[in-house]
Amino acid sequence: MDGLHVGIGPGILEKGQAVPANRSRTLEWRRCLQQIQERNGCIEIMIARQGNDGHRDLVWRVRVLDLREDAFLIEQPRTLDHIIELQPGLELVAVMSIGQNRWTFRTSNLGPTEFALNPSKSITALRLRLPESVERCQRRNYYRLDTVTLHLPHVDVWPLLDPKSVVVAERCNEMHLEQSDELLNDLTETPDALMPEVGPKFRATILNIGGGGMGLLVEPEDTNAVMRHKLFWMRFSLNPDGAVPICATGKLVHHHMESSQQVYAGIAFDFSFNPAHQRFVVDQICRHIALQQRMQFAMAEANGEVRRSA
Repeated sequence: MDGLHVGIGPGILEKGQAVPANRSRTLEWRRCLQQIQERNGCIEIMIARQGNDGHRDLVWRVRVLDLREDAFLIEQPRTLDHIIELQPGLELVAVMSIGQNRWTFRTSNLGPTEFALNPSKSITALRLRLPESVERCQRRNYYRLDTVTLHLPHVDVWPLLDPKSVVVAERCNEMHLEQSDELLNDLTETPDALMPEVGPKFRATILNIGGGGMGLLVEPEDTNAVMRHKLFWMRFSLNPDGAVPICATGKLVHHHMESSQQVYAGIAFDFSFNPAHQRFVVDQICRHIALQQRMQFAMAEANGEVRRSA
């Protein structure tokens, strides 16, 4: 990626040329955050990792609630209305977008705080450390960054022909976690008998997760499958060994085509045919996030680092 890493200071060069059009936005990241907050907009956050341990990065879309002198406030990340607990001192990577421009920066969780949405309602927000530097990146390259190595999950997707047929397949997915059964030892190769009634498979990339679903990036050769169907059966793994993949039904709620001819598809989880499976999906995502946090803190402790929290 031909992005550039910039500190808060003079001298923004790209291939030896100044970039006056975006200079003020790149340097004045505070104004960018303020603009996002005033528009009730979102940034994306993920847990920072060092090296490639094979685990996949989950990116969360969260609203910016307030910008203060020493920190900025975001809503707590959620999945399926379940709050994802992030520990104080956790190092994060954040991405903010305005128009076609994108920047990323490192930050850390300073801990929870109360935030008043209005005179009668308050919520628990997270305080994040203000960035010391930002990196500008090309929007079409999404998360291919110079200073951050991200490994986004891939997801296998099938058009779902019979929604009622997901019940048996989802129960088999749960059994894989509950017991060690050789028949279900590797659900990445699910026998046809354990699959719901589906159409041809295609593969996509999970760009972000929100409160009720996921944002997928679909390659140009598979866009017809997204355009022609509404319900999908999805299967993805967050662990390096591919064990216990997460299987779930999704409904297409919106989509748009990128300049690269890839399609961004907003998919909402749909548990209407098997409500009990929702808890399993939430538990698997929460386990992955908890594991990533433990790994980061263990590595920091081994390196003699001190958590930055308030």
